[in-house]
Amino acid sequence: MCASHAPDDAAAPESQHGYLSEKEKYLARVRRIEGQARGIHRMIAEDTYCIDVLTQISAVTSALEHLALGLLDDHLKHCVTHAIASGGKEAEEKIREASAAIQRLVKS
Repeated sequence: MCASHAPDDAAAPESQHGYLSEKEKYLARVRRIEGQARGIHRMIAEDTYCIDVLTQISAVTSALEHLALGLLDDHLKHCVTHAIASGGKEAEEKIREASAAIQRLVKS
């Protein structure tokens, strides 16, 4: 949710998370990632060749990055855009917040 909006204000579109229109898509991705992570656990338990485990870890990492970038994009298009339209300190805070999120993603 855009932090400056009340959670119980469901009538206003601005009060919703930017990703809500894609929620089912994101949930499906998370389920897929969970399955991949369980697969890594199973591969290690079954003494799978280390390169094959590393390949699966790379796939999970890529899937998480793709999910994060999608959420970031939705946040920029929804929460940040709305804050900029409103102006003032909210806009500055949303820009700082988005910049910090981008920095965290770049570091990972």
